[in-house]
Amino acid sequence: MNENLTTDRETFVTHLECSITGERYEADQLHGLSRAGRPLLVRYDLGAVRSAISRDTIEARPTDLWRWRELLPVRETSNIVSLGEIETPLVPIPRSGGPNVLVKDEGRLPTGSFKARGLVMAVAMAKELGVTRIAMPTNGNAGAALAAYATRCGIETIVLCPDDTPEINVREIAMQGARVWRVNGLIDDCGAIVGKGAAEGRWFDFSTLKEPYRIEGKKTMGLELAAQFGWKLPDAIFYPTGGGTGLIGMWKAFDELEQLGWIGSERPKMFAVQASGCAPIVRAFEAGEEHAERWEDASTVAAGIRVPKAVGDFLILRAVRESGGQAMAVGDPAILKAVEAAAKQDGLLLCPEGGATLAAYRQALNTGLVDEDDRVVLFNCATGLKYPMPEAPQALDRTQAIDFDAL
Repeated sequence: MNENLTTDRETFVTHLECSITGERYEADQLHGLSRAGRPLLVRYDLGAVRSAISRDTIEARPTDLWRWRELLPVRETSNIVSLGEIETPLVPIPRSGGPNVLVKDEGRLPTGSFKARGLVMAVAMAKELGVTRIAMPTNGNAGAALAAYATRCGIETIVLCPDDTPEINVREIAMQGARVWRVNGLIDDCGAIVGKGAAEGRWFDFSTLKEPYRIEGKKTMGLELAAQFGWKLPDAIFYPTGGGTGLIGMWKAFDELEQLGWIGSERPKMFAVQASGCAPIVRAFEAGEEHAERWEDASTVAAGIRVPKAVGDFLILRAVRESGGQAMAVGDPAILKAVEAAAKQDGLLLCPEGGATLAAYRQALNTGLVDEDDRVVLFNCATGLKYPMPEAPQALDRTQAIDFDAL
């Protein structure tokens, strides 16, 4: 077993805090949203962390998610539930992207997506806090990660997904032990059913940002980037944004790292990438609003970012604006073209949401929002193997003469 899982864990959580009012909540108790109906953020005694460990200590550990244990909320090692959460690689795409463009390929994680980061932490904390039954809405990958981790530690799981969720996602959720139901609606319609059941005491609501710990798992993306870039962050990050947990988590990670003295005050420009068929964050950003109204009739090939309304909208918008970045929308044709380009020119199979970040980068480059010399990270949030691909119908009849010139 990995040393990071077996070593005695010293944790430094002090309390939880409402993200909009600052109201404090006790740690080590089960919480959903704050009394103001907003996400809760986990707070740490960073001074004590700074005294206990150094960057050198972190760098000497195995490069997995649990190397960051002092900045994570799980107190008891026995409550960790792991399927082997690696540090994901930064893959150059010089032909389809450019000489300074790297893809953080989250498809290498358990269950094939970055949802593993958030759900491994949320499920471990659910186990630690005595939760026995969880329900969650999903567009696919989050449900698969929840099913895998919850099944591994014996928590009963109910997953609701839109009825047009990719079939492979629905089947993998069921295969990994959850009860999965298709719903004739979008993810927020699924979420409304989950919320009603939670209000009736049937289960704990694991919807995005409606429990505090998925952010803590997702923030490891930002921690990893800092270490991978030699403790100097990239110039820009393009992140596929539905619920936005990862973008919020990375922004939190950068703040914590600066307080530890491990990085400086420089920040990447954060680009929240959405599909033009579902772009509530983009609309709010362009209007100068702090909250995003629900996007009606949402539609896109990038199902993972088809989120009509995000409970953490103001946190996403705050991070984008503070960073000097932008919320951007790209159309489905540009997304599919980017997926094809990365695969055929650089051999990297992106998911549609990952393709959206490449399309957005190209758009940002053309409009002067970024420069070719900028060090840029694009997030590919899942393996492209989960998604439909064009047919390859060519066939050879071995009993006939082979025209090798045609091959």
